[in-house]
Amino acid sequence: MDIKDQVTKIVDKVKNDKDFEKEFKSNPEKAIEKVAGIDIPDGMLDKVVSGVQAKIGAGKAADALGSLKKMI
Repeated sequence: MDIKDQVTKIVDKVKNDKDFEKEFKSNPEKAIEKVAGIDIPDGMLDKVVSGVQAKIGAGKAADALGSLKKMI
C-alpha cells in the first residue's frame, strides 16, 4: 500500500464531498477504510489519518493566508 497515494485520494474526497468530510471528522479510521476499500492495518492507518489531517490543516492555513493577502 502506498500511503502517499491513499492520503492524496482521501484528501481529495474530503475537500470535494461534504458528507465524507463530516464522516472523516467523526470517525477517520472508518472513513479511510471505506475510501480505500480495504481493511488497513492499525499501524498504517495511523499514518494515513495523520497525513490526511496534516494536508487538510495545511490547506486551510493556505486558504486563510490567501484571504489575508487579498485584504491587504
